[in-house]
Amino acid sequence: MNMKEKATDAEQRQAEKVEIAVRLDSELVEQIQHLTNDPSKVIEVAIRQWLRGEISRDDELTRTPVRTPVPPRGEWND
Repeated sequence: MNMKEKATDAEQRQAEKVEIAVRLDSELVEQIQHLTNDPSKVIEVAIRQWLRGEISRDDELTRTPVRTPVPPRGEWND
């Protein structure tokens, strides 16, 4: 594949894109803008990962609590 074919593929993918309007929380938009000047790319990648089931959420509701082991009797640090 030469450079011209690569450019054509990229142009074709760009032509397949659809513009939509999305309402997002303003704080979320600010966080995205710290990552990139092209928020649509971040949103597109996130949606692709979500659809493939690649996202592992990391918040209070999805974490497995870590149990702190209790020392055996007689080893308490009183």
